[in-house]
Amino acid sequence: MEKIPLCLDDICEAAERIKPYVVRTPLLRSKPMDKFLGCKVYLKPEMLQITGAFKMRGAMNKILSLSQEERDRGIICSSSGNHGQACALAGKMTGTHVVVVLPEDAPHVKIDKAKALGADVILGPRLYKDRWKMVREIQEKNGYTMAHGYEDYTVMAGQGTIGLEILEDLPYIDTIFVPVGGGGLIAGVATAVKEINPKIRIIGVQAKASDGYVQSRKAGHRVEVECFPSLADGLGCRTPGENPYPICEKYVDDFVSVEEDDIKEAVKLVAGEAKLVAEPSSCVGIAAILGKEIEVKPDENVAFILTSGNWDIDMIGKILNNEHVDGML
Repeated sequence: MEKIPLCLDDICEAAERIKPYVVRTPLLRSKPMDKFLGCKVYLKPEMLQITGAFKMRGAMNKILSLSQEERDRGIICSSSGNHGQACALAGKMTGTHVVVVLPEDAPHVKIDKAKALGADVILGPRLYKDRWKMVREIQEKNGYTMAHGYEDYTVMAGQGTIGLEILEDLPYIDTIFVPVGGGGLIAGVATAVKEINPKIRIIGVQAKASDGYVQSRKAGHRVEVECFPSLADGLGCRTPGENPYPICEKYVDDFVSVEEDDIKEAVKLVAGEAKLVAEPSSCVGIAAILGKEIEVKPDENVAFILTSGNWDIDMIGKILNNEHVDGML
């Protein structure tokens, strides 16, 4: 296999680089959840992170890795969710010009949030490939640096600091469940963990409605799948990210996908037993065990990465009240 341009040293350097700017979230033991999941449960609550999501780690590492000249010119990204907000805030904290390209039909609240954090917001096509064509044209015209949410190795290294923190707090962890969309988070976490202790099991989890990594693992190569509305809309994955994919093939033990009903039950379990509000996209690891998509043992130390930067209070309320909730693309 070809050499992958991401290694443990990159992630350790990222940890030192971003340390003054991000929250080092704790690893919480949740004994009440043990009886429901059949293992020893640990939660990594990235909802305590700035902006409420792990994306701040990658965005900050990207900006801090740039030269002063590059920062002065600015960065550009395209994200209607956590990555765009993270880039905007990281730019504000470091005095870096940030341009966020959002879909033209993005909710006004997301547009307003990015603007409030100091970013210049440009609206582009809803269709992903058309919007990214626009992003690249703007980048080339203005000399901006691209900050891709999951294809960028520097961003992956920032996300991988989560893996380092889990091992620092619990060196004898057995299994880590990671939500998977484009693959930047799991690529970073898996690199950090496996290069320290290859015996630790890394499980990537997606919604069945959008499981490009699961189907690609089955096929033995990257494939494109049809995507359907899901409560885990933050994990949209028509096809695996080009750069994260070989890392995941090297380090991730298994990919599984989960049903919508199990995602709902996972959200309720986290709220009811751990007293945390987590967005459905981050609860898929718990859903995988509830739906018996993967086995764990009673004496197994299992960590779940949670986040809530993209949660909707009305959606969460309906889930907790057992009301009907429509998924989103």
